Amino acid sequence: MTNGFQQGFLSRLLLEDRAGKLLLSSVMAITVVVILLNTLMPEGSPLHVSNYTVTLLGKYLCYGLLALALDLVWGYCGILSLGHGAFFALGGYAMGMYLMRQIGDRGVYGNPELPDFMVFLNWQELPWYWYGFDSFAVALVMVALVPGLLAFLFGWLAFRSRVTGVYLSIITQALTYALMLLFFQNDFGFGGNNGLTDFKDLLGFSLQSDRTRVVLLMASALALVLGYLVCRWLVSSRYGRVLVAVRDAESRVRFMGYRVEHYKLVAFTLSAVLAGIAGALYVPQVGIINPGEFSPINSIELVVWVAVGGRGTLYGAVIGAVVVNYAKTWFTGVMPDAWLFALGALFVITTLWLPKGLVGLYQQIAGFINERRDPQGNRVERKELVDG
Repeated sequence: MTNGFQQGFLSRLLLEDRAGKLLLSSVMAITVVVILLNTLMPEGSPLHVSNYTVTLLGKYLCYGLLALALDLVWGYCGILSLGHGAFFALGGYAMGMYLMRQIGDRGVYGNPELPDFMVFLNWQELPWYWYGFDSFAVALVMVALVPGLLAFLFGWLAFRSRVTGVYLSIITQALTYALMLLFFQNDFGFGGNNGLTDFKDLLGFSLQSDRTRVVLLMASALALVLGYLVCRWLVSSRYGRVLVAVRDAESRVRFMGYRVEHYKLVAFTLSAVLAGIAGALYVPQVGIINPGEFSPINSIELVVWVAVGGRGTLYGAVIGAVVVNYAKTWFTGVMPDAWLFALGALFVITTLWLPKGLVGLYQQIAGFINERRDPQGNRVERKELVDG
């Protein structure tokens, strides 16, 4: 029975999702190659991959997991969240608090109990919500629990009140904006405008070490693969089919007796947990987390990643995240002032001519070619086809 279940599980996840299988294989292969070239090749060799590239790839994989989380709720449930960056930032802050506690007396002020920014602001004792963050296990739990709990409470209130469409999108954006204003305050206990930074080590390993960067890259790739498999399993199940039905005809599904709000709530909460994990992996690789991560524009950019890649496919969201962020890296290095214009143009082009994103481009081209042929295979004008 176990073998049958495993075969069916693998069949649904891998054999019926060739594009996803190709994506996951590519992610793991590229990760392994980059690690080998970084660790085995000397720095003077043209085949050597720099630490900067290792960190950059790790960051892209975190963005891929974040985009995957949004695609689960937007592409399969029809929830256009414009505040998913909040869950990403909360996971990042949970990890950042652990990293700050690991600094100990190696900070600028040498205080073993309080982070530097608290000493600077004349705090006398550690706030209660920082307790336990000197434990890595507690930090891991909070990485998933905090964004998941916030998403559960928010979704419980919103979905029970049947808030949908643009109203829900606006509320999600208001949520992340409110959190951004809250975290900007110095007396809130999270470093204010500067956020949390100056991290030293993780589990006793220096964050500046080459091996630590490699391990973080591997962890990011593994998290993306596992996150993809969980999402694919979910959308391939009966639950996933109901979720798609909710997206396409919510009133009809509700009329048939399904508790629509429960289906939405599960997807929304799981999506927030995945976003939190992505944030937790992102912070030690970039070395900082600040309130800017709550900025609504970050969440809007996230929507663009998914739209460009192709929503409702999972693998398209990951591809979109990598492509757009690579373009951002290139633009901000060559033409920094042109990036936002390029991003806007990319979104307009995708909306008008690529409704299925980059992954749907092949189907569109094939459909366009077939559309201009008659049943005998001869090329004809589009007007002739329309006229019959």
